[in-house]
Amino acid sequence: MNIIIPMAGMGKRLRPHTLTTPKPLIPIVGKPIVYWLVHDIVEVCDDQIENIGFVIGRNFGESVEKELLIIAENLGAKGYLFYQDEPLGTAHAIYCASEILTGKTIVAFADTLFKANFKLDSEQDGIIWVHQVEDPSAFGVVKLNSNGEIDDFVEKPTDFVSDLAIIGIYYFKDGKSLKNEIEVLMDNKIKDDGEYQLTRVLETLKEKGTVFVTGKVDDWLDCGNKQATVETHRAYFNFMDDKRLISKSSKTTNSVLIEPVYLGEHVVIDNAVIGPYVSVGENSKISESRIQNSIIQNDSHIKNANLANSMLGNFVTFEGKATDLSVGDYNTISQF
Repeated sequence: MNIIIPMAGMGKRLRPHTLTTPKPLIPIVGKPIVYWLVHDIVEVCDDQIENIGFVIGRNFGESVEKELLIIAENLGAKGYLFYQDEPLGTAHAIYCASEILTGKTIVAFADTLFKANFKLDSEQDGIIWVHQVEDPSAFGVVKLNSNGEIDDFVEKPTDFVSDLAIIGIYYFKDGKSLKNEIEVLMDNKIKDDGEYQLTRVLETLKEKGTVFVTGKVDDWLDCGNKQATVETHRAYFNFMDDKRLISKSSKTTNSVLIEPVYLGEHVVIDNAVIGPYVSVGENSKISESRIQNSIIQNDSHIKNANLANSMLGNFVTFEGKATDLSVGDYNTISQF
């Protein structure tokens, strides 16, 4: 089984954090978003994951590229890096990983997380992950026939046809067929809104006999903006059996930790109340503060603060009384 993760987008809605860190590398409970995405896919697969291909931008940088390869290695797979130099659509992004677009393949766009209770049946022709939503008009949805097979794909329906929204994760038993159909699109310059779209490829595969069924997920979690990411961070804590994730090298003095809490390596907490639902990245220091429901990244210093529902990036220095923050990397803020 191969996994392809298109993740070259800019993540504009999560700025300022994505000005310096690609969105899939933003941490959720101490691990990057893309780690949890791949981890949760592995959880629903009985097949061994052999290759994981990350489709990225060339501006991601060497440290990000190394981190992605380590993520694949830690999940028992060989990692590949592929570059999407132009934003030419979802089908084009997948095709950038054509080297491993063969055999059983999962495609997962790195802007969503999920929790599911099913096991993937790899003998199916194709599976599309869906989640039942109250207002389907904002999503692409699938329509099912009487056999429970996908009969149609409808983008943002104005009239009700289905409430099963496509979450952006797909399984193909024959990756080569997917590759061939994308090539047809690109060779003939068949575009929708100026881009090569996966939905058109899915329609063609269905017309040629591929039978698609649904994989219904229990939770569909967004990381599109700061508030959504903080809420997803909170949800992931609740998914975990261990609510106290404290590194041995962290140091806590005259402080209270209210579970669930994650403290990375060499974190220092002094005269503070931390939690619930707080992650603090490695080498960060918090003193004289009250922090709850927040993500603090690496090498940041916080003093005399009362924070909730906040995200602070790497190398942030903050001293003050604000209660709801979204601060990017390398910022210094003092309030007196």
